[in-house]
Amino acid sequence: MSSFAPVAVTRHSAEDTAGADLNAEPGSLTGEMTGLGTTIKTTPSPATFHMDPEKAKKYLENIEKFRILVIGRNAGKMTILQRVCNSVDEPDVFDGDGNKIDNVVVQGTLGCGYHKIKDELVFKSNPGFVFHDSPGFKAGSAEQFEEMKRFVMGHAVARTLKKCIHAIWYCIPMTDYHRTVTAAEQKFFNECDTGHVPVVVLLTRADALNFAAFEELLDEELEVEEAEERVTERESLLLEKWQTHIKQMLDKCKFPPKMYLPLTKMYNESADCTTLIQCTASALNEEGLQRLLLSTQQSSIGLCIEYAVNWVVGGMIKRVIERGERYDIKVFESLLLSWFPKHDIVVGDFR
Repeated sequence: MSSFAPVAVTRHSAEDTAGADLNAEPGSLTGEMTGLGTTIKTTPSPATFHMDPEKAKKYLENIEKFRILVIGRNAGKMTILQRVCNSVDEPDVFDGDGNKIDNVVVQGTLGCGYHKIKDELVFKSNPGFVFHDSPGFKAGSAEQFEEMKRFVMGHAVARTLKKCIHAIWYCIPMTDYHRTVTAAEQKFFNECDTGHVPVVVLLTRADALNFAAFEELLDEELEVEEAEERVTERESLLLEKWQTHIKQMLDKCKFPPKMYLPLTKMYNESADCTTLIQCTASALNEEGLQRLLLSTQQSSIGLCIEYAVNWVVGGMIKRVIERGERYDIKVFESLLLSWFPKHDIVVGDFR
């Protein structure tokens, strides 16, 4: 199986990608393409705007959960949510009014699409996340699409902060890599304005390209042993090719996604979701939401440290060195620890 890591692509304009060619030489598709795809930058992406710390604190006090809407064809969506929440169990499901729905009724429905988009999926292992699932819809299904569109647009600007969705994961399965961008995807990204809520396209089950790569090598009349030696490299080229194709198609839409991220090996219970969380954090528009996401996730304490150092330590250096301002150490410690509210961190750990 492939060993390449998940990667992310930041959004460019349609003009930037209009000339992309599926037959282009690997690495020439964008300036960020390297080796096994596109590398995600380690420096935290700057948020569009920042609140005053006190206002941000009051704002976030009204947001108890980080809400993510998962859209698209089912291709391991439940598995991804389980990995993010470090769980192997099914989530508890609540209706729009907060009433728990019998698990017997909803078991397996994330794959079958029997539940409603308003239903809330919550894992006991990490109740800080609330997931909403929109089953895959066909382009001709006006009723399904309009229901999803009303939910997205309504919850993107919900008056009740506790009901706002903060990010959208749109899943495109690479098991169907020959039909990655269907009429349904084009309809969504042309008609559904998510406002300030970022959409991250997840290329799920990218491991499926391993078999396709092996078949290609055998079709080229390579011996099995040689094909096995070269399959990882060919798999990487296929991922780069189809990822660029998807980006080229969707970036032409009226409301294109903000980032793209292939996911591999999610079938492993120990799969690392750090890059998925980092990609989502980079796509967010507000520093407070980045902090909420990172303090909710349990994949990597390192991400909390990285963002805390970038925002808090970076801000302190700028004020003290560049502006000559005095900096209160207690304020500094408070701001630093605000990135770790759900982790057992004490002030002494940073001294």
